[in-house]
Amino acid sequence: MIVSGEIPPGARINERVLTDALGISRTPLREAFKILEGEGLISIRPNAGATVVVLSPEDVEASLEILIGLESIGAERAAERATPEMIEEIADLQAKMVEAFEKRELMEYFHINQDIHQKIIDAAQNPALSRVYASESARIRRFRFAGNRDHARWARAVQEHEQILDALTQREGPLLRELLRAHHLSGWRVARKALESSLADG
Repeated sequence: MIVSGEIPPGARINERVLTDALGISRTPLREAFKILEGEGLISIRPNAGATVVVLSPEDVEASLEILIGLESIGAERAAERATPEMIEEIADLQAKMVEAFEKRELMEYFHINQDIHQKIIDAAQNPALSRVYASESARIRRFRFAGNRDHARWARAVQEHEQILDALTQREGPLLRELLRAHHLSGWRVARKALESSLADG
């Protein structure tokens, strides 16, 4: 709900409304809050409850620079170290992602997309790299989602992922690194416009 914008940045999260909507008690909801706070998606203050974190375009861009740097490290190592099974798993996810695109299931597509990026990093077989990447990626997830709301960008992203998979399959580390970098920057250009527009409207 945060990623899709259903609960917007700056909004206070009403526990009672959510427990009713999700059909759960407050205990698992509060456990989820702890995870979301750890991911940097919400802030929790005593006597004030949980609020969705507001990030500026500069905040997001700084995190994106970190992600690009981490993927630059991971790409060449993934090309070297990925097992055939790892590459096959990513290829299977790619096929499912294309299916989601063709069905126009944006949230399903996005979850698979995020999984693919994490699996590429995991293929570098560096647990510390995987851990840091997952944490920073979660923090700006909703802004990466926003980039796919533009249909033309969404279609280009699918094509870019085909090239990314091909570079990994061919174990072309430097090419994979540059493709991932260009992929992120292209998505951010669209997402930044959407973020700046929402801040202006607010």
